[in-house]
Amino acid sequence: MNMRRILAAALVAVVAAGGGVLANHWLNSGGEVAQAAQNGSPTSAVEQLWAAPVTGVDGKPQSLSLHKGHPIVVNFWASWCGPCVEEMPALSQLQREYAKKGIQFVGLGVDSEKNIQTFLQKVKVAYPIYVTGFGGADLARAFGNNAGGLPFTVVIDAKGNVRSTKLGQIDPAALRQTLDAL
Repeated sequence: MNMRRILAAALVAVVAAGGGVLANHWLNSGGEVAQAAQNGSPTSAVEQLWAAPVTGVDGKPQSLSLHKGHPIVVNFWASWCGPCVEEMPALSQLQREYAKKGIQFVGLGVDSEKNIQTFLQKVKVAYPIYVTGFGGADLARAFGNNAGGLPFTVVIDAKGNVRSTKLGQIDPAALRQTLDAL
């Protein structure tokens, strides 16, 4: 009988914590990206990407606009997302292959800075990782990820045109085909 009460209490605690996280996200959703769109600032998804507030894994503010004018593969991921973690070696390999063509891969962690730092101490990737927090989900939505699922990958050409989006794990052969056409 006591075990049932403990399990029930644990379940209630997990649901309450999850509800708190969702409520916080809902109350604070949109962040600077949505605010910028409301203020008449950047509205296209690519413009929102360049203006998005991100930090490096060291906690220092960074700007994705440094990649403007170059082909870029943006991978939205989280440390707790199994499929995200599974595809990282393939993304790292593709970064090594396509770096000579000037194509840059970046990972946007829809996660906490601490979780990402801990993850990257265990798993090395061949491309820069930035922290977006939960605001990254809003940015992914701007690219058409209305489901809010992860991983989510976007290929943008040097002119700023979205060439492909992929919800779920990448297919390396399909991504190569897209990158070869850039």
